[in-house]
Amino acid sequence: MTVWITRVAPTEPRPGPLHGLTMAIKDNIDLYGVPTTAGDPRNTMPAATSAFVVDRLIEAGAVPLGKTNLDQYATGLVGTRSPYGAPHSVFSDLHISGGSSAGSAVAVASGEVDFALGTDTAGSGRVPAAFNGIVGIKPSKGLVSTTGVVPACRSLDCVTVFARTVDTARRAFEVMAAYDPADPYSRQLPQAAHKQGPQRIGVPDKPLGLDPLHEQAWSEALDQAAKLGDVVPVDITALLETADLLYSGPWLAERWLAFGDKLDDDPAVDPTVRAIVRKGAALTASETFAGFDRLAALKRRSEPLWNEIDALLLPVTETHPTLAEVAADPIGVNSRLGRFTNMVNLLDLCAIAFPGPARTDGLPFGVQLLAPAGHDHQIIDLAAVWCGEQPTTPPPADGVLLAVAGAHLTGQPLNNDLVLRGATLAFEARTASDYRMFVVPGPLPRPGLTRTTPPVVGLGIEVEVWRLPTEELGGFLSTIAPPLAIGPIELADGTEVLGFVCTADAVDPSQEITASGSWRNYLGTGSGT
Repeated sequence: MTVWITRVAPTEPRPGPLHGLTMAIKDNIDLYGVPTTAGDPRNTMPAATSAFVVDRLIEAGAVPLGKTNLDQYATGLVGTRSPYGAPHSVFSDLHISGGSSAGSAVAVASGEVDFALGTDTAGSGRVPAAFNGIVGIKPSKGLVSTTGVVPACRSLDCVTVFARTVDTARRAFEVMAAYDPADPYSRQLPQAAHKQGPQRIGVPDKPLGLDPLHEQAWSEALDQAAKLGDVVPVDITALLETADLLYSGPWLAERWLAFGDKLDDDPAVDPTVRAIVRKGAALTASETFAGFDRLAALKRRSEPLWNEIDALLLPVTETHPTLAEVAADPIGVNSRLGRFTNMVNLLDLCAIAFPGPARTDGLPFGVQLLAPAGHDHQIIDLAAVWCGEQPTTPPPADGVLLAVAGAHLTGQPLNNDLVLRGATLAFEARTASDYRMFVVPGPLPRPGLTRTTPPVVGLGIEVEVWRLPTEELGGFLSTIAPPLAIGPIELADGTEVLGFVCTADAVDPSQEITASGSWRNYLGTGSGT
């Protein structure tokens, strides 16, 4: 069973929240100095840099041990479409591991690493978790950067994390989630507030057609869900219809755009991958827009669901195929495995897969929780309680609101000064219209805000407003270097919060950047780097 494509010698871990944890990296994600094969042995060029997310994890103390096997070009949910071999489930050498993040899941489940990176376009961060009895977090789209990731469907791809516990997966996820200006699909996505009281857990209101052993485990899972919250039967027809769209229309053409030039008749190319993706070359523009229209209609139909529930509980798959079954019907079996997973990224949902009740034959049975984008922490906490672990502590409601406009923004160099003090992003806003922004001197580029006198009407400056525990304010103030200070800032809606201000006599008029409207816009010009 080939789990690894490339092994690397461990390095001395850096200090940080993941100090000493070992990780595996799916081989469609760059690691400096190692080829990124994407499951194609013809790709032999060592990566010139590590992926954005890999750099963040290494900086946080994680230690990479190598690159793992996958369905070629991340196209598959079976884990068998690789010239490097087909990993099997750690529970059975007759049953598939699930794909496309096959090697990453098996490396975690077998105990070779503490956590592993995968990707999930159609379910590849959840199906392998289900088939190996581990946890898989599929973040909201854009929450984790895909810079340095070989694309499958670039508009849908998500970097995921596998671990044996929810806590370990969450620790890695919290480091991974960061805004990346270099990734056009990266987005700033504040997390929804922690919900107090019982959760409303949606479950399908009709039978799902699971195989008998899965059905029995699912029945037990429903009983367990009733112990954790209020179970609400819901209609998931629109979600299942959305799942059928993924391997048709725009998204199959997007795969062709991403790597169609690699799909020649070379024996290194998996024939099933070639057969699936080549269909994307023939799709017309009108068929593409028809697909977008159909998705928009299904999104609208599915929206009322989230007024009824806080999270949706589903099986990850309807069965657990054998290697022989996949060999006999590689496309048909794969299609059935995506029935409960394909729709998640299309509908802009987040998800977490985790072990449900085991099947009576000893194979694992995986369940998943889905919720709208930005509810990642909510479903991670619910999964933790299900698995007998502690959820995170909700942020204090009485913390200090602090507006940041520069180096403390999400993804910027000093953001950890807030995060490590327990601060949480409350909301995004603009200042009142009469603030101006300047680049101020210091050890790294940073902006200073001043208020004009007399007022000059503008659009205001983009800020993030963070909630900082009151007891942490004094320590945080000690980190602020002149000419910046903390003082009152008025937001566009008239609300007054604390924030970074700069005295008017300490700014250089030639360094005014108000016209940029935000620090990120200014950095995007190439200045201030």
